[in-house]
Amino acid sequence: MKQKFRGVFVTGTDTEIGKTHVATAMVAAARRRGFRVGVMKPIAAGAEQTPLGLRNDDALALLAAQGVVAASISAAEYATVNPYCFASPVSPHIAAAEADVRPDLTHITRLAASHRSENDWLVVEGAGGWLAPITAELSVSDLALAVGLPIVVVVGMRLGCLNHAQLTVREISRSGLPLAGWVANQIDPTMTRVDENLSMLTERLGGPPLARFSFGADAVALAQSGKTLIDRLVDS
Repeated sequence: MKQKFRGVFVTGTDTEIGKTHVATAMVAAARRRGFRVGVMKPIAAGAEQTPLGLRNDDALALLAAQGVVAASISAAEYATVNPYCFASPVSPHIAAAEADVRPDLTHITRLAASHRSENDWLVVEGAGGWLAPITAELSVSDLALAVGLPIVVVVGMRLGCLNHAQLTVREISRSGLPLAGWVANQIDPTMTRVDENLSMLTERLGGPPLARFSFGADAVALAQSGKTLIDRLVDS
């Protein structure tokens, strides 16, 4: 029997916070559970030119976790995963303006619906943080609303995370989208009082993290964190 469709939209408390790190571990864990997994990075700024067109590292990492060899995917197939790919590693709204391209949320919604119909689980990764602009008028929050999936927040564990995490979760609550939970990703190996910060986040965000990702974790530990995350999402 085909499983009921599920999936999540992955956002973060900032840019370079580990969204792709967490998302790829989730994709790999879902595949190990036997799920057919779809991936999307709808908007990406920062890409290399290849013979097949621009390619973004985050999108390629998601495809690799899905089991797709980058060299084997056509430009048309890549565009279903990363429809808006910009060369400049700047804020998406700047990169899009420089390229004279306006991301079309209706197009992204259609692509997401197609991935939904073909898979048991869909992982969509945002760009930057929740309110990062993608055009002069739209933000990542509008992208998430268009996709319509529950939200997983990746909290980068570093000084300042308490404020950033609370603001992000507060804005998600205002959007009306369901919060699936949050993930603690250790990005600063020198951070002190980690357990105390986790305790405060647990209190302020309404519950403990779905999973913890350690700094510099080996493949085994990373796989276990991914398993914990997908198990809690799927079995909740």
